[in-house]
Amino acid sequence: QVQLVQSGGGLVQPGGSLRLSCAASGFTLDDYAIGWFRQAPGKGRAGVSCISRTDGGTYYVESVKGRFAISRDNAKNTVYLQMNSLNPEDTAVYYCAADLVSGPANFFCSGKVSTGRIYWGQGTQVTVSS
Repeated sequence: QVQLVQSGGGLVQPGGSLRLSCAASGFTLDDYAIGWFRQAPGKGRAGVSCISRTDGGTYYVESVKGRFAISRDNAKNTVYLQMNSLNPEDTAVYYCAADLVSGPANFFCSGKVSTGRIYWGQGTQVTVSS
């Protein structure tokens, strides 16, 4: 069965850290463009960080640069998002995704480029609050 299963997330105080995990089954993540998207209350889903399947390059949205880090463990077929120095504006439901989109990482993270066969994780809530 082809699926992405997320774990991690939860409630954290401002300045804290969390790590999200996304394990793939039924396909090999290394063959895909992969990324993390988030949807804040009242807003649309937006790309946060992605890895290109073409050259392995990474992309981060400006608001998370220097705080978040995306990584992939091919042996575990899992992608991670390490989130540090969290602030209330990071509060959202986070989704991992995989697609066979080619090109630089920002293409996939734009949310406007897809093969039409994109896999999504189930989503996980991240709440940053004191």
